[in-house]
Amino acid sequence: MLVLFPEIKPYATHRLKVSSLHDLYLEEAGNPDGIPIVFVHGGPGAGSDASSRRFFDPDVYRIVVFDQRGAGRSTPHAELEDNTTQTLVADMEAIRHFLKIDKWVLFGGSWGSTLSLVYAQTYPENVMGLILRGIFLCRDEDLQWFYQSGASRIFPDYWEDYYEHIPEAERDDMIAAYYRRLIGQDEIARMGAAKNWSLWEGRCLTLRPSVQAVEKFSDPHLAMSLARIEAHYFMNEAFMETNQILNNAHKLHGIPGIIVHGRYDVVCPLDNATALHKLWPDSELLIVRDAGHSALEPGIIDALVRATAEMAKLFRPEQVS
Repeated sequence: MLVLFPEIKPYATHRLKVSSLHDLYLEEAGNPDGIPIVFVHGGPGAGSDASSRRFFDPDVYRIVVFDQRGAGRSTPHAELEDNTTQTLVADMEAIRHFLKIDKWVLFGGSWGSTLSLVYAQTYPENVMGLILRGIFLCRDEDLQWFYQSGASRIFPDYWEDYYEHIPEAERDDMIAAYYRRLIGQDEIARMGAAKNWSLWEGRCLTLRPSVQAVEKFSDPHLAMSLARIEAHYFMNEAFMETNQILNNAHKLHGIPGIIVHGRYDVVCPLDNATALHKLWPDSELLIVRDAGHSALEPGIIDALVRATAEMAKLFRPEQVS
């Protein structure tokens, strides 16, 4: 079973001003002359970390990592103004131009798969290939499953903390109830809501309980951006048309894709991936039998690292053994 590549440091870091308000953190690692690949993080609002660089052979890939608006090391932190799917797609184009990249491979998981797909459907001519994990189509049924009724029946003990944070009278719309608290003026209420929202997600990420995942999602800095930005997007239907990704799947024609999805993914159930795969003939679907949603589960790591090697063979076969 393959594991992550050893830790590496960026060879360049940048701050990119994408609006009068938003400033993005951006880094490059690996081979400056390698295949350009961009790591598109999840959430929205989760940010990137040191592990984001480690799915790729640094001798083969020019690895681009960035934090989306309001997330990670981008500023202002947890900012909702001018933060939409469309602005994030525009930011990715700005990054591509800034780094003078002609075409690149997109590597995204969870919300990162959503954003990668929307970008690829908007700018198919700029995409060499897609490696996607834990497909999130961001349909109403997907949001209802995880935040209202569905996943609650699989993790009822974890759900209780998330559910009981909201008064009974407001529980018919949990996303809206949390959103009101997350954008309110009461700092203690904001922090409490952020912690419970983020912890619910962190507890459900993996097939087997993960102390590391729970600790990461309990971090106040991450919890605030994750909860605020996710709730903001989900209250606005992710700034997308109904069933937008599937309805525009034909725009992916000719773009090779590898989809990696855990069979026991409770955050983004497997039907997200199968629905996309059926409409995208150029894609390959790899179902990892012993994994949930997290990119850092052993079976998911193995599949993703293999996927990056397979994608490299398409574009630089002489560099890949």
